[in-house]
Parts: sequence; C-alpha cells; structure tokens
Amino acid sequence: MSNAMTETAQPGLRRALKNRHIQMIALGGAIGTGLFYGSSESISMAGPAILLAYVIGGAVIFLVIRAMGEMSVDDPQSGAFSHYAYRNWSQRAGFVSGWNYWFNYILVSMVELAVVGQFVNYFLPGVPAWVSAAVFLVVITAANLIGVKAFGEFEFWFAIIKVAAVIGMIVLGLVVVFAGIHAASAATRPSFSHLFDVGGGFLPFGLMSQVDGAWVGLLMALVVVMFSFGGVELIGITAGEADNPGKTIPKAINQVIWRILVFYVGALAVIMAVVPWDQVGVPNADGVTLSPFVQIFDSVGIKVAAAILNFVCLTAVLSVYNSGLYSNSRMLYSLANQGNAPSYLKRLSKSGTPYMGVLTSAGITVIAVVVVFLWPAFAFNYLMSIALISGIINWTMVMITQRKFRRRIGPEQVGRLKFKLPGAGWATWVVLAFLALVVVLMLFSPGYRVAVIVGPLWLGVLLLAFQLKRSRQPQPEPSAPVADDPQPSPDRPEPPLTS
Repeated sequence: MSNAMTETAQPGLRRALKNRHIQMIALGGAIGTGLFYGSSESISMAGPAILLAYVIGGAVIFLVIRAMGEMSVDDPQSGAFSHYAYRNWSQRAGFVSGWNYWFNYILVSMVELAVVGQFVNYFLPGVPAWVSAAVFLVVITAANLIGVKAFGEFEFWFAIIKVAAVIGMIVLGLVVVFAGIHAASAATRPSFSHLFDVGGGFLPFGLMSQVDGAWVGLLMALVVVMFSFGGVELIGITAGEADNPGKTIPKAINQVIWRILVFYVGALAVIMAVVPWDQVGVPNADGVTLSPFVQIFDSVGIKVAAAILNFVCLTAVLSVYNSGLYSNSRMLYSLANQGNAPSYLKRLSKSGTPYMGVLTSAGITVIAVVVVFLWPAFAFNYLMSIALISGIINWTMVMITQRKFRRRIGPEQVGRLKFKLPGAGWATWVVLAFLALVVVLMLFSPGYRVAVIVGPLWLGVLLLAFQLKRSRQPQPEPSAPVADDPQPSPDRPEPPLTS
C-alpha cells in the first residue's frame, strides 16, 4: 500500500463541493422513483388533498433541516447529526445516530441496486439483473474513490436529469390544460377544476376514513409523504466538504424546500388536472397500469414516454446509491473519529476521500444485494421496515440534539448564531409531536405496521451494541462534556480540513 493511502498521511477532507453541487444534491435527494412511480399510491389515499399533505410535510422537514443547518453552519463537520449528537448529547447518542443512519442507507442502497436491473432490462432485456447491479456498484464506487468532486459532479448531473424530467412534465401538462389538448377517448377535458369537482372534491376521504377495509385520507397520506422527503438531510453530511459552508448551507436549505414543494405540489397538481385523480393509476385500454407521469405524455399521444421515464428512473436509482455511498463513508469516518467505529475507517486517500469507509460500505452493500436476490420476500418485508422507521429516529434525534446544542453553548452564544432555527422555542415540540403522530398512523397501515414493531427492537440492538463496545474497548476523550462520561473533558481537536 502506498504512503498516500496510509493513516499516517491523512491530508484531511477536502472542501471541494461548490454551491451548485450542494443545491442539486439536496434537491435530487428528495426526487426519486417514489415521485415518478409511487405518486399514484399517495394520490389514491387522499385525492387532491395530497397537495396539502405535501405542504404540511414539507413545513415539518424544513424545520428539521433548519435545526441541522443551525449546527452545521456553526460547526461544519462531516458526519453531521452523528457528530453533533456525540458532541452535544452523549457518546451513546452519537453512536446510535451514526449507525442508524449508516444502516438505513445500506438498506436503501440494497433495494435500489436490486431493482436497477428492471430499468436496464427495458432497454437490454437479455442482461441478468445481478450483472446490472454489479456494474453500477463498481462504477459508482470508483467515482466515490476518486474524490468528493467526482461524487459532486455525478450527483449534479443525476439530479439535473430528474429535475429536467419533472419540469418538462409540468410544462407539458400546463400546455395540455390551457390548450385543451386531450385524447379522443378521454371522458373529460383537462382542467384544474378537477381538483375540486371530481370524485368527492378536494378532500374526498376527509382526514381519515375506511374504504374497503383500508384506512385512507389526509392523515394517512402523511405517512407516505414523510418518507418521500427522506434524503434531504444529506445537506448536513456535505457541510464538512462544502467550500463555503457559512454561505452554501443556508442557501441550500432555504431554497431547496420551496423547490421541492414546487416539484411535488406543482407536478401532482398538473397530473390531477390532466388526469382526474380517480383515474390516476387505473389501467389503460390495453390493461397496462402506467405511471402518472407516463399518463400525462400518453394523453397527448407521446408514446415514447415510458422509455423516457424509464431512463429517468434509472438515473434516479443510481443517484440514490451514489448519495448513499457518499454519506455512509463520511458517517463511518465521523464515527471512527468519535471512537464509535474501528479506527481503520479514519484512513484517507491522497485526494481526501475516506476510502476505507467507501470500500466497507460498498462491500456490505454487496452482501445486502445478494440477500435480496436470494430471499426477496424477507428482505423487502422486514429489512426495509428498519429503513422506514430509521428516518423518523434520525429526524427525532436531530431535533433533540439541537436543543442540547443550544443548552451547551449558552444564551450568549445562541444570540450570535448566524443561521438560527425559526421559532426554536416551539419548533422542536411541534416536530416531535408530528413525528409521533406519523408513527401512530403507521399502525393503521399493514404495509407500515411492521416498522413500528421493528423500530424499538432496532433501537434496542443499537443500544446493546454500544454497551458491548463500551465494555470491551477503552473510550477516547470526547470533544466536549457528554452525558455518558463521569467527568467532563476538554475539547479534542477535530480532523484537519483543507481547502
């Protein structure tokens, strides 16, 4: 092994992510296959009221990332919420937060790589699914090993494709609505009035009701909506490698939320104007169930819509794995610096990449993908439940950590913060109450109920793992007084950051 790849020659993480990278990373993180294919499920649960659900969910997520942004601008570090939980809460909190997030993205990456073959087979039917997964895993891993700038460029262009697809659909949809273009077989002409005069109006199922034994309504739609925002917190991970975090992080956080709301709310409003909400996801004359996005194109006779969307979804899947591998390698690097992960994960390449974190995460993902191919029912029904609930665990810990952060620095320093959480006195309680409501609502859905059962068990596994680690290894001095330490200790220098 060369000297450039040894732990004794750490050049430090590089601040190479520009504002355009961070903007698109944050935006692309919340636009995935769930929007392109899963939006029909959310529309069927709430009708046009799904737009209100996205507004409510977006407002809550905005408070979560503003809480994280407050800490990120004050102390921009790779590892984000795990580092802040460790520094402001306790070693145990840093351990739980970091490993919870890491394992969550392993599971998400596992699923994305497992399904990538479906999109490849649309164009190349003879390629085995495992070959597609292997090729893209190697390519994305190689890009992450090159350096953070390569990751940023990959993610920038992946996000551009997704954003362009949504904007294109919105523009085409508006043309269809205002020009009155529609298929001869269409029962109704395109109109935004469909949001209020079709199938029971804007709120067809009320806040919550039972239809054919299933719970639907505005409240139930919140469960689906909140999971669609998973990935926005990636902004916090990038803070440690942003070239000007004091400027780029606040800008990304403040702009990305309204952009996401425009994409989700705007796109779904246009879809339901062109295709009445009670017809979204209904099989066409050929018996084929189309994505709502394909239905828009299909309504005006653009038959290549399925191919276009398939390509967009392929890039969306690769984007998720690219982001997951990046964030996981930085999370392992942060955990190692806390003493909450093996020290070999602190090793950096000459380009400033935590290459051992990249390789370790990629290797575990390979094992996870093999599990999916061998036991798909087990993987999707049980392992993904952990991924679903871990997002709520992560957001909850971010809000609690932010309060502890303010308590640690004191009122005088709070007054000097450059990027504050709006309504910090009440925002935390609003977010925590809302997340608790989402967990309760999950109990009413068979698809999510198992996640509520698995969640406490998963937390128990993490807490037990921390206790085992603590009992077997000497603990390093923390970077600030933490609750798990009997005696406060002085700040420890952080790993160097070079420009």
